[in-house]
Amino acid sequence: MTAPLPTSAAELQAQIAEVLEEPADSFGPDDDLIDVGLDSIRLMTLVERWRSGGARLDFADLAEDPTVNGWWALLTAARQEAVR
Repeated sequence: MTAPLPTSAAELQAQIAEVLEEPADSFGPDDDLIDVGLDSIRLMTLVERWRSGGARLDFADLAEDPTVNGWWALLTAARQEAVR
């Protein structure tokens, strides 16, 4: 299993690809992840993984902008918030 919190956008994309059971290069950083097969169960799998790593995110946060770039921005902000 990969580390709970990704340390780069590429690692984030790899974690998403893992739950989608697709190659990481099968979608781009601005592709809508819902359109490439991400469903609510898989989304919650990621939310729980990242929460276990200390990120304070929820389903609604991620559903608002379901892209690698959108989620990377949220995870970066959550990581900075956790440091404070």
